[in-house]
Amino acid sequence: MALPASAVRAFEPPPQPEREAPARTTCPRRHSRVEAELAASRPGSVAASVGAGPPRGVSDEFNSRPLLEKPRKASSSLAGAACAPLFALLSRRRRRRMHVLRRRWDLGSLCRALLTRGLAALGHSLKHVLCSIFSKIFGPLASVGNMDEKSNKLLLALVMLFLFAVIVLQYVCPGTECQLLRLQAFSSPVPDPYRSEDESSARFVPRYNFTRSDLLRKVDFDIKGDDLIVFLHIQKTGGTTFGRHLVRNIQLEQPCECRVGQKKCTCHRPGKRETWLFSRFSTGWSCGLHADWTELTSCVPSVVDGKRDSRLRPSRWRIFQNLDAASKDKLGSPNTNAGANSPSSTKARNTSKSGKNFHYITILRDPVSRYLSEWRHVQRGATWKASLHVCDGRPPTSEELPSCYTGDDWSGCPLKEFMDCPYNLANNRQVRMLSDLTLVGCYNLSVMPEKQRNKVLLESAKSNLKRMAFFGLTEFQRKTQYLFEKTFNMNFISPFTQYNTTRASSVEINEEIQKRIEGLNFLDMELYSYAKDLFLQRYQFMRQKDHQEARRKRQEQRRFLKGRLLQTHFLSQGQGQSQNQNQNQSQNANPNANQNLTQNLTQNLVQNLTQSSSQKENRKSAKQNAGKEQNDSTSSGTNDYIGSVEKWR
Repeated sequence: MALPASAVRAFEPPPQPEREAPARTTCPRRHSRVEAELAASRPGSVAASVGAGPPRGVSDEFNSRPLLEKPRKASSSLAGAACAPLFALLSRRRRRRMHVLRRRWDLGSLCRALLTRGLAALGHSLKHVLCSIFSKIFGPLASVGNMDEKSNKLLLALVMLFLFAVIVLQYVCPGTECQLLRLQAFSSPVPDPYRSEDESSARFVPRYNFTRSDLLRKVDFDIKGDDLIVFLHIQKTGGTTFGRHLVRNIQLEQPCECRVGQKKCTCHRPGKRETWLFSRFSTGWSCGLHADWTELTSCVPSVVDGKRDSRLRPSRWRIFQNLDAASKDKLGSPNTNAGANSPSSTKARNTSKSGKNFHYITILRDPVSRYLSEWRHVQRGATWKASLHVCDGRPPTSEELPSCYTGDDWSGCPLKEFMDCPYNLANNRQVRMLSDLTLVGCYNLSVMPEKQRNKVLLESAKSNLKRMAFFGLTEFQRKTQYLFEKTFNMNFISPFTQYNTTRASSVEINEEIQKRIEGLNFLDMELYSYAKDLFLQRYQFMRQKDHQEARRKRQEQRRFLKGRLLQTHFLSQGQGQSQNQNQNQSQNANPNANQNLTQNLTQNLVQNLTQSSSQKENRKSAKQNAGKEQNDSTSSGTNDYIGSVEKWR
């Protein structure tokens, strides 16, 4: 039964005023959503009727018309209109949150679109700017064709020109040391690794005058022959680190064999079972623990002559036997203690009966730092009781060399007690280990007065140090490496490391204690000052010699390049003359053409021969002059250096 029209109107919603359509936004999705909401809010629209449903109190089948049925494939606007009433059913807080999320999403998409369009516009404008710049610079080249094609062709031409220049340079100057290939203008200057390692000035004022033979240390070390390096290891001078460098960090034809877990390495000569190094890490303590100059010069020749195998491990009685025999030979000789330190005696000590040459080396350290380091080492329990201290074939007696402590060791001793012991061997240790103790009666202090004894020991230590093949300083690791490489012509694999923080540097002492340590080691202080002066003068002398050698090589390279250029110029000129003569021969048909051609050819041949002979003579004279210049440069460099030393003084 159908209801009357008035009842149907009563159930219908009241009419609402039509809203004006909002202005169209830039975002298409937001515009479609707003249109869908407005369409759903209109009373007579299809979406409103679909969203509203049947009136209250009426069944679902009531007034079901085909127009109100939900289509199978609804558009996006209809779907948004259908979801609008559901959105209205949410709470105000949830709706506000969803609105904020929608706005953020819209802003993100808008920013991404603006960013992409801005980058595209920037690239387009940049392209136009570059094209205009290329057109202004390369206007004549850009007159034909498209700009992209012209730029590609220009780049290809530049690349081909660069490759051609590289090929020409490699042909003219094939060596790697060519000065033309060193682009110093585009490279940052390389810092000098040897400059001011101890944070002091590179140029110093020398205090001592040394001759050229004292400064120039060049040992013709023959590792395949009979030469032997003997390392005198003084306690707490960094000798352990330097000894490891000698067996593990040096470039050799046959490197030392070092096994894991063993301190000693096998350092054989190439093709022989003989050692070339006499040190702690190669032969062990063959002449006693930390043998000094007196022990080594007496023991090493006897050990090497008695046992030529690389395993130089004589027993304790064998060491005493060798030292006793050496002392008897020395006492039986006409040259006694007065001339034991003369050049003839040192030369005799540096050679053995088998003809082996011994090259002694050592490392020195600042006396105060070395003294504190030894004190810390003694605190940890070190005693060096195994040291023999053999002199004149016998060790010192307990009266000659009393002990500073009672017990097994001197561990935990304070610094004051360490300094108060008058028989402490740490006092002036470097002078005692580098001097010839036979000159002062070994360890017998009653042979001569103390002042005279100290003077003889100091002069003997200076003389032995100056005549050594090499010595280094712990405070100058890189300079020590440089001088060793230049002296023995042997290179290390990795550079030395300068350690500025040590156990001795961690000890804080006041000025009074430092002055007392310097007073206890006054001989070492004088020796170290002498050694540092000689060391730095040797370094500067060798560096100047290297600079002179590099300058001579550059001059030779310039002469060589100039000769190559002249040779190519003469060849090209001769080829051009021959081509001109051929053209003249083809153009001129007179009977005297052949005669003129032969005359011209003979003249050219004679000129070429004379030019080649003159070039050969110039090369010979250049070589002779280069040799003379080298000798003159070395002599002049030496004179300049010694003259500069005198000026500094």
